Amino acid sequence: MIRHIVMWSFQEDLSEAAKKEAVSKIKNDLSRLVGIVPGLVSLEVVTDVLDSSSHDIGLFCDLESEEALKGYQVHPEHVKAAGFIKSVTCNRICLDYVL
Repeated sequence: MIRHIVMWSFQEDLSEAAKKEAVSKIKNDLSRLVGIVPGLVSLEVVTDVLDSSSHDIGLFCDLESEEALKGYQVHPEHVKAAGFIKSVTCNRICLDYVL
C-alpha cells in the first residue's frame, strides 16, 4: 500500500470568493476519482486548515501499489483535475511512501 500526500497554497491574487469556488471544485474533482482510477483505495481532501498551517489544501490518498500510483498520475481524469489545481495553486509539495 502506498500513501500519497500532496499540499498546495492558493495563489496570492485569488479572491476569497475564488478560493471558495476552487475548494469546492477541487474536492469534487478529486473525490470522484475513487472508483474511477484503478488501484486508488481512498482519498481525502482537507481544506479546513488552521492558521498555523503553511499550506491551504491537503490531499491524502492510499493506493494499492507503486504501479497504481503511476497509473493515477497519468489517468485522464486525474490529469484534468490537476490542470485546474495548477491554475489556482502554487507551492506544491508531495510525499509518497510505503505503508
